[in-house]
Amino acid sequence: MSPTDFDRLIDRRDTASQKWEKYRDQEILPMWVADTDFMAPPSVLAALHERVDHGVFGYTNTPATLNERVCERLQRRYDWTVSSDQLVWLPGLVCGLHLACRAATEPGATVMTPQPIYPPFMSAPRLSEREMLTLPMVRDNGRLRIDFDALEQAITPATRLLLFCNPHNPGGTVYRREELEQLGQIVLRHDLLVCSDEVHCDLILEPGLEHIPLASLSEELAARTITLMAPSKTYNIAGLGCAFAVIPDAQLRRQFQRVRKGIVPDVNLLGYTAAEAAYADGDAWNEAQLNYLRGNRDYLVEQINALPGLKLDPIEATYLAWIDVSGAKLENPAHFFEQAGVGLSPGRDFGDDRFMRLNFGCPRAWVEEAVDRIRRGLLNSLPA
Repeated sequence: MSPTDFDRLIDRRDTASQKWEKYRDQEILPMWVADTDFMAPPSVLAALHERVDHGVFGYTNTPATLNERVCERLQRRYDWTVSSDQLVWLPGLVCGLHLACRAATEPGATVMTPQPIYPPFMSAPRLSEREMLTLPMVRDNGRLRIDFDALEQAITPATRLLLFCNPHNPGGTVYRREELEQLGQIVLRHDLLVCSDEVHCDLILEPGLEHIPLASLSEELAARTITLMAPSKTYNIAGLGCAFAVIPDAQLRRQFQRVRKGIVPDVNLLGYTAAEAAYADGDAWNEAQLNYLRGNRDYLVEQINALPGLKLDPIEATYLAWIDVSGAKLENPAHFFEQAGVGLSPGRDFGDDRFMRLNFGCPRAWVEEAVDRIRRGLLNSLPA
């Protein structure tokens, strides 16, 4: 079967898959953690086979060709000029959030983050012994976005860092240029630093929308921004642990490097190998994946909104559906869906227990099966 056959049902049981092991020996479809059930691109598989056949797996430096490829990619896709020395390679995005809190602030400083948000955004400040301030987001014409007025009003003299996510997880919002410019003006006006998680930048589903890195808006804003990116979500290679930070400001970059030294390991050689192959030859594969994901998304939006008590707004990016379950009046939403046979991510982990997050980065047959199970569960819960 071809790696671009997204309908292929790949058995991930007994492979130590975090996603599938959670419900081992249970009749529950795992649709929670953000990895897909698609085979990685052919170029990635070929590069990994070649590297394994080489047979030596010693300590590895970042390949100069990978740095060059990333810089070329950022220039080509976003008109964003980045030099190799501004890249810091990491074994994942989450450690980047933690390092940003430690590098950009002192103990006791305030770190701001919107909510709902990917859980490490909320744990990183606390584990870094920083004060955390969460900002409720607003739903604007079906889009979940930062309330910029509330953001500016909440800033205090102790506020130093904003953790930002674009495309937003959960909800899939793609921030428009004018919104990013408004955010940038607030950042500059209040002398803030920003850590911008842009790991889902290559997963824009809505035609006509584009990803714009916050740091690409101006050199002044770039000097205040740590941008986090990775090929992991796009090409389903998260298990290989390869990500990078773009930190244009030399002093901030040195501080970031200092706090990671001896604690955060380097990327492993297979992670580098997969990343370079994905960025070199993975664009056509990703276009096919995006078309498939759009079909899954459209099906899911139509079907979920036809179910009693559930609501799903349009999804602009990512393969993660943020489902409003408040109308179903469920006492324990996570348990309800597991009982129905579908394992979702509880909204309470993201800061809003009215929602559940569903990963539709999987074969359509599983999406259809999940909808059928949810439908039966809801109908069985209605009073006789």
